[in-house]
Amino acid sequence: QVQLVESGGGPVQTGGSLRLSCKASGRAINVYAMGWFRQAPGKEREFVAAISWTGGSPNYADSVKGRFTMSRDNAKNTVYLQMNSLKPDDTAVYYCAADSSMSFQASYWGKGTRVTVPS
Repeated sequence: QVQLVESGGGPVQTGGSLRLSCKASGRAINVYAMGWFRQAPGKEREFVAAISWTGGSPNYADSVKGRFTMSRDNAKNTVYLQMNSLKPDDTAVYYCAADSSMSFQASYWGKGTRVTVPS
């Protein structure tokens, strides 16, 4: 079992930045693919970014490419999502996930952290 706790969300003005953190406990994350997903009000959850357990370059949704950066620190059992140039469309609850594969079909999920970018 892996427990995931997200933090770092909050209100931010358009164009501002936030850094989300996802702290894992229970097991080391260095054997898991880690991902960030988000769910906006009235919409389905969508993929934001993911990085494989081997490291390497993360994958990003087109909507966040060039603005968001995902990183992992296996020593701290934590992944991060640096979000820059935030837009009102980025308003959502952001969830962290851990899975044995990049498909994220049977993942461990955190409870989310809310990001609000007023229009």
